Amino acid sequence: MKKKLIITPLIIIIFMHSSLAKSANKVQISYVVSFPEAVAHYTNIEMNISGLNQKFIEVKMPVWTPGSYLVREFSKNIESLNVYSDGKVVHWQKVNKNTWKVNTNGLNSITIKYKVYCYEMSVRTSYVNASHAFLCNTGVFLYPTNMLKQPSVINIEPYKGWATVSTSLESVNGNPLVKRAPNYDILFDSPIEIGNQDVFGFVASGVKYEVAMCGGGNYDKERLKKDMTKIIEEETSVFGENPNKYYLFIVHNSVRAGGGLEHLSSTTLGASRDIYTNEAGYQNFLSLVAHEHFHLWNVKRLRPIALGPFDYENENYTTNLWIAEGFTAYYQNLILRHANLYQPESFLSSLAGQINTVMATPGAKIQTLAESSFDAWIKAYRPNENSSNTNISYYDKGAIIGLLLDLEIINNTNGKNSLNDVMKHMYHVYYKNKKRGYTDAEFKSGFEKFAKKPLDEFYSNYINGLTPIDFNKYLGYAGYKLTDELESSNDPTLGINISTNSDKSFVTAVFRDGPGWIDGINVGDEITAIDGKPVIDIAGFLKSKKVGDTINLAINRDGLPLELKVNLLRNTKLKLKIEPITEPSAHQILVRNKWLKISPAL
Repeated sequence: MKKKLIITPLIIIIFMHSSLAKSANKVQISYVVSFPEAVAHYTNIEMNISGLNQKFIEVKMPVWTPGSYLVREFSKNIESLNVYSDGKVVHWQKVNKNTWKVNTNGLNSITIKYKVYCYEMSVRTSYVNASHAFLCNTGVFLYPTNMLKQPSVINIEPYKGWATVSTSLESVNGNPLVKRAPNYDILFDSPIEIGNQDVFGFVASGVKYEVAMCGGGNYDKERLKKDMTKIIEEETSVFGENPNKYYLFIVHNSVRAGGGLEHLSSTTLGASRDIYTNEAGYQNFLSLVAHEHFHLWNVKRLRPIALGPFDYENENYTTNLWIAEGFTAYYQNLILRHANLYQPESFLSSLAGQINTVMATPGAKIQTLAESSFDAWIKAYRPNENSSNTNISYYDKGAIIGLLLDLEIINNTNGKNSLNDVMKHMYHVYYKNKKRGYTDAEFKSGFEKFAKKPLDEFYSNYINGLTPIDFNKYLGYAGYKLTDELESSNDPTLGINISTNSDKSFVTAVFRDGPGWIDGINVGDEITAIDGKPVIDIAGFLKSKKVGDTINLAINRDGLPLELKVNLLRNTKLKLKIEPITEPSAHQILVRNKWLKISPAL
């Protein structure tokens, strides 16, 4: 008897996915990138899609860029979008903020043309002018729905006078103006610099490195090559391998710039062009290099499970940015110390500064470290005048947690292991072997494996709780102590920040539980007089007062005069220093030498 075929919904779904996969395999995508209006900050994009066999296709623009946890709505910069097929206009409609639906019924290929306004200078956004173009690709290239794994070819037509293209994307047939992306994750993770940047290279850890210097600067190429090589090789030693064949540093030098954004095989850095001959400025630049390059492993490969595969249309939540970013902030200066680019005293001074920042932030008593990571999307990148009272940075406190765990591990294993061993172990287990991200519980287990102890209380206190950190306990493992040079001071304060403009003083911040907070000073208030007298130098005026004094503050609020009585309290400002204890034990010296990579005296 012939059996009747029953088609279930599951079979239909499988068939549909199979058909879509086969259809996607036939699709070919290419782009032409040009700059006919570079002086007006525009990039022109021509997107060509062929091999179509469907009634419609949707194309989307990402709403955020990985590494910068904020929905930026890149589609706001798109204009003049039109679709053609064989020279004829094709109907389309915009279906939501970042999606365009194109009618492709009966069409084999389409061309989508649009312009992107690029005039936000940062490491995470695109910027175009007559001198160069920097493309942060999540805000430039549309992608077809359900085709993130699709390869594409990018043809670049430079603006007049531009001669160089710098990107980690591979060239097609050796043509520097034609690049290939194996999928959209790679395309979106490979920024492109086009112009006349100064490019120089070197080899470190067996990998070819290039530095593309944009905007000039007083840098010394040979010194940078030497010092960047030390950083790269020290970081490679942490993880046991360097997974790239090529890596690119794009450096934007301007009057005032900073920050960086990591990518799989490149990074973009911002720097002031005249810092390189200033020793402190140069050290800060090397610290930035170390931070962003460390991300090559930590976050781009060893990553929280929520951060890949990426959802480019929505927030990607994780409670582990304190590891991804905070640990990187810890390592950025530790690497300089281990590479002998920092003396131990310089490293300890930078570390004291990080501790100072955390302890002086009122929000450290309000927001846990896990919450800080999870809420990055709505708080970290959208600060306001009250942020320091409610938030703690997962960079700053995460770096401190890296310090505590590093010292805990070194101390408990008599110098056999350190945080390096945890990072290497997690990299090889989850990135190399399991080929996926880690969960919070899995990284906790990794810490415990090398700390040789449970860390439930540690997590409860410092990751998920608000317990004040006992710094002297952990620094004591290495024979150090934390001291506050202002501990015995009794200076009065208003508990506010002030900005002076045209001989007018305006309140820019009011700190939690300070006099201004208690007695009603508001951000935006103009202070016009104190005790009946006009005062411009408010800090100088307070030197004549003492803690407990009450002053009469005349202010202008929203155009109306107001008087407040404010009771001055002790200024709780910190000036922290890490210094050695007297007569450290042999064990403390062992921990210190391991931690700071100091060769024992013979």
